[in-house]
Amino acid sequence: MRLHTKLMVGISLVILLIGGIFEYTFKTIMEENLKHEKGTKALSVAQSIANMPEIQRAFFSENPSAIIQPIAEKIRQKVDAEFIVIGNRKEIRYSHPNPLRIGQTMVGGDNVRVFKGESVISESTGTLGPSLRGKAPIFHDGTVIGVVSVGYLQTDIEREVSKVQQKIFLATLTILLGGIVAALLISLNIKRAIFGLEPKEIAWMYQEKHAILESIYEGIIAIDTEGKITVVNETAHKILDVPNQVLLRGKRIEEVIVNSQLLNVVKSGKAEYDQELTINGSSFFVNRVPIINHKNEVIGAVASLRNKSEISKLLRELTHIKSYAEGLRAQTHEYSNRLYTLLGLIQLGSYKEAIEFISNEMDHAQGFIEFLMREVPDPVIAGFILGKASLASELKLTFHVDESSSFKDVPPEISRDKLITIIGNLINNAFEAVKNNKDKEKKVSLFLTDLGKDLIIEIEDNGKGIPADDCGKIFEEGFSTKRSSTNQGIGLSLVKNAAGSLGGTITFSSVEGEGTLFTVALPKRGKRNGQRQ
Repeated sequence: MRLHTKLMVGISLVILLIGGIFEYTFKTIMEENLKHEKGTKALSVAQSIANMPEIQRAFFSENPSAIIQPIAEKIRQKVDAEFIVIGNRKEIRYSHPNPLRIGQTMVGGDNVRVFKGESVISESTGTLGPSLRGKAPIFHDGTVIGVVSVGYLQTDIEREVSKVQQKIFLATLTILLGGIVAALLISLNIKRAIFGLEPKEIAWMYQEKHAILESIYEGIIAIDTEGKITVVNETAHKILDVPNQVLLRGKRIEEVIVNSQLLNVVKSGKAEYDQELTINGSSFFVNRVPIINHKNEVIGAVASLRNKSEISKLLRELTHIKSYAEGLRAQTHEYSNRLYTLLGLIQLGSYKEAIEFISNEMDHAQGFIEFLMREVPDPVIAGFILGKASLASELKLTFHVDESSSFKDVPPEISRDKLITIIGNLINNAFEAVKNNKDKEKKVSLFLTDLGKDLIIEIEDNGKGIPADDCGKIFEEGFSTKRSSTNQGIGLSLVKNAAGSLGGTITFSSVEGEGTLFTVALPKRGKRNGQRQ
């Protein structure tokens, strides 16, 4: 049975049960109230008749019934009673609705207490059937001389209750039909609100959503229109440095993240991408997106958080891969040109020149490789520099590694990735700086030394230099002196961050029209005391 059917049947049964209980309870209360009302009325009439002087005097006349019967019948008709019976101490009737029963003994057996001087309300069966009676003693000089019994038949009371019960039944039936219609509308509304899903499907989707949230590497935080957190995954707990046992759901977002800006997204309904946000001293890239329902109304917002350092690491790795690829491409292109040259010499029969060409190339390449292997024994750094040399050859640049360079004493705890980031980005910037030289040689030089307590990296170019107005901005992320270029303004920022993370510093000197020199100093034994990044 589907959910909306269960809801409709369930609500209808509840309404039916409540209606039945209501009808039974109302009937019972109504019957008790009616009996109480009739009994009180009967007793009041009986007491009034018992106190009438003419009734009391009639008991001492030769024919009491001749006086009492007309009075009793007149009162009975006025109060709409079924009967008014007056009898003496021997329970002989002096009045009765049926004159033929006057002079006979009263029936019911409920006069004992009355003859003791008590007024009572009783239920008993008389000659007219079961009845509700009010009985009062008739006194004369303090002595009970008779009894007045005023009664209403039980069938009359039940008839009145039945009339009311019919009205109650009709009202209950109307409520039941209205309840069924309301149940149908409620079930359809609930079905529409949950997009026609069944409870099992909702439970499965909840578990699926939870698993997806926990599998996402980014931190996820969602809020409602009031700014209260509705969803937060485990990664977000780690980012916020809050244990998983601490319940964040229901708290206001400002209590957890001061400058989340999520409420602004809820108000504006506009998404924000790749914005920077600082949490607990760490920088994160955040995307903020409004949550919109099927009525195109904003009902909340969700933010995804990713550590900026991880993005930077990924960019560095991509830079390394790009550098390796460029080096291989340049080397392939360079060797292809040399093979064509060698082929031409052989075809011309210039075997001696071909042999000399091969010898010179081998000597030059072998000498440079032997120098790198001797002075830069780390294969990652040496291979990277060799690749840059090949790229410079392809770009028709003069790339010179100072012969006094030495990079042997590089502590193992210093990240090679960060060294490659520093050297690679500085060399790339130098290549970019000189490639547009028209009237002079395009030269880039690299100097490495491990003498003393620091590792020193110097890269110099003879490009056009850095304008004085830009000197204070070059390390800002996104800033570039190459105005028309795209995807620029990242390299020097990465260099500064990498050097800073190793406890080092980066300085530069530049003369417009002559070139630029960048110098990076990295301590061999961790960050210097009071090091400023």
